[in-house]
Amino acid sequence: MDNVVVLRVPDIYGSRVTVPISCGEAFRDEPVTWKRDGVFQPALQGNDIHVTVREWDGGDFSCHQSPEGPALNHTLLLVQLEPDNRTAILQPRGADRDYIHCSTPNYRGSFHCHWSKHHHRSGASVLMVKSHRNQEPVPCVVEPSGSEMCCEENNCPYKEEQHRISLTLYMKSASRLEAYTKAFYLRDIVTPGPPTNLHIITRSETSRAFGWNYPESWDKPCSYFSLLFQVKVVRSGGTCHSEEYVLEDATSQMVYVVNRAKKYVFCVRAQDKHTGGPWSEWSQCDVTRDRFIC
Repeated sequence: MDNVVVLRVPDIYGSRVTVPISCGEAFRDEPVTWKRDGVFQPALQGNDIHVTVREWDGGDFSCHQSPEGPALNHTLLLVQLEPDNRTAILQPRGADRDYIHCSTPNYRGSFHCHWSKHHHRSGASVLMVKSHRNQEPVPCVVEPSGSEMCCEENNCPYKEEQHRISLTLYMKSASRLEAYTKAFYLRDIVTPGPPTNLHIITRSETSRAFGWNYPESWDKPCSYFSLLFQVKVVRSGGTCHSEEYVLEDATSQMVYVVNRAKKYVFCVRAQDKHTGGPWSEWSQCDVTRDRFIC
């Protein structure tokens, strides 16, 4: 990345690295002064200077023809620990304790990633993202929040994936630089939307037949991109996430009959049948003897 110098050090404590910086050939015969993070540095004069970086003490060095003049050029000095790249900026989340979490509702090529900063690093920012598959770049755009991004790959949904998508996220906090990596197939992160149009098809005194449709965002034809559905019945007042259920089952059909007269909550969610990937969010119906709300 232009105007960025990364100092890779094995141990930060007591480290001292001297770095040459130049304002540029165009200003070699001009009077040049320097600022560090916007603060005038009277000891730094001339087109070519040397800066000693102690531990994390990097910064953004800009050159000017006068202390009040506009910046002619700048060099950002960052420090990265190697080889372990100790992670202090982002927090691991989820059951897998991963730093970057990615998902997509289908196989069309676009996917979304997000991450969480440590509360004491809330001012950290994304310096750069590198994303590719088999040496072909995958464009990504970081959202204004600095905690998520959207990526768009030119992908054929019917093509079997031979290579993983590789991501490297470079996070900057003051002069500290950390790199976070993730590699995956789209099939690993495809999370269908929840089943749509959940409704009761028929009912009697003792049973209800529920029906639903594939998510609108899911790929077609459905005969090729098949889904597996998990159904669950929990007692009235419970949630679909409850482990205390009356009934739990799996089906490839979009109709399910519940033989139960009491009040209950009917839940259904979807999963790619062929990969066994992540489950969708739940769709639900609250059912009583006389009415239902889906």
